[in-house]
Amino acid sequence: MTQTSDSVTWLTQEAYDRLTAELEHLSGPGRTELAAKIEEARQEGDLKENAGYHAAKEEQGKQELRIRQLRQILDSAKVGEAPADTGVVGQGMVVTVAFEGDKDDTMTFLLGSREDAADDMDVYSAASPLGTAIRGKKVGDSASYELPNGRSMNVEIIEVKPYAG
Repeated sequence: MTQTSDSVTWLTQEAYDRLTAELEHLSGPGRTELAAKIEEARQEGDLKENAGYHAAKEEQGKQELRIRQLRQILDSAKVGEAPADTGVVGQGMVVTVAFEGDKDDTMTFLLGSREDAADDMDVYSAASPLGTAIRGKKVGDSASYELPNGRSMNVEIIEVKPYAG
């Protein structure tokens, strides 16, 4: 989870192993199980009104999408240790920001890959508007980023620490 390139997905060894196992299951036994479900539903007759067949085909589409996502993540993955506690915002860091005008209005999140966050922590991509604005900043620094509605939001970095998992 160190940072050198935005095209790399930094993952802990645990996250990499978990995603690899998921990909192996979905692209092996998972595909076989789903193909059997589709064939079983196909045997039930008229495909136009066969809810079981349509549900299985929809599930197959979702599974294939997840397989493509996992391959993309794993193809660009770099396995590493959590970043050093330098106090600088970057991939793999848990960041707390305060919103302009209200120091009590804070948000804490992981800057990195949602695949790496094993708990309920919010995750923002380093390539997101907020992630881009705060990367390289330190505690006490301010940054501005554009909201989806086109307005600008200012934040102050309150805390930066490595993600511990």
